[in-house]
Amino acid sequence: MDYLLIGAKLIIGLIALMTVMRGLGKKHLSQMTPYDIIYLLIFGGILEESLFDEKVSILMLLFGVAVWAIVIYIIEKIVTKSNKLRILLKGEPDKIIANGKLNKKLIDKNQLEMEQLRTMLRMNGIFSLREVRDLYIEPGGDITINQYAKYKGVTNGDMKIKIDEEDPTVLIIDDGQIKEDALDSIGKSKQWLKSELEQLGYVNLKELIYCEWSSTEGFFIKTYEDTVNE
Repeated sequence: MDYLLIGAKLIIGLIALMTVMRGLGKKHLSQMTPYDIIYLLIFGGILEESLFDEKVSILMLLFGVAVWAIVIYIIEKIVTKSNKLRILLKGEPDKIIANGKLNKKLIDKNQLEMEQLRTMLRMNGIFSLREVRDLYIEPGGDITINQYAKYKGVTNGDMKIKIDEEDPTVLIIDDGQIKEDALDSIGKSKQWLKSELEQLGYVNLKELIYCEWSSTEGFFIKTYEDTVNE
């Protein structure tokens, strides 16, 4: 096959992709919705099929790319006019924590495990769920956090206040199940955990959807009664 033809197809494909991506707006990859990913997958299929097939001329490739771009443009324009269609195609944020309450239904819908949630919090500089008042999962998979007022604002460094450092928290009960590996990592036993929680009034550990612990802050607990299912 003519190398010049392959090169021309690649250049045309690159220009088309850059043009459409520019039209979609300035997004980081993490901000792209699943529907945006579908755009790219379809484009990849078009380019792959045409690149090494001699029967597909540059004119055919241009036609395919043009139809692809026009369809994307039309869809993008439609979703800006119709909120229902935008939600259907691009999704909407899920508020999985509202005023400190976990939404179990939305957590399950997003197939989110508590340790995954804690990882996402740590990536945002938050090391305890106690700091989170509201939390949204955006359509692209990122999270947006609204902290309680006492955890944000002026820092202790700004106020020249010296305080002790806080130890990281450890998730030790997840969805009613004790995480024995986490207990081992902090040198504690199941008996210690049950004894400590009984003193706090939690006898049935199956009632706990979330329980974290640190040596400096102690326990932070959420029960199923602290969840909503709306």
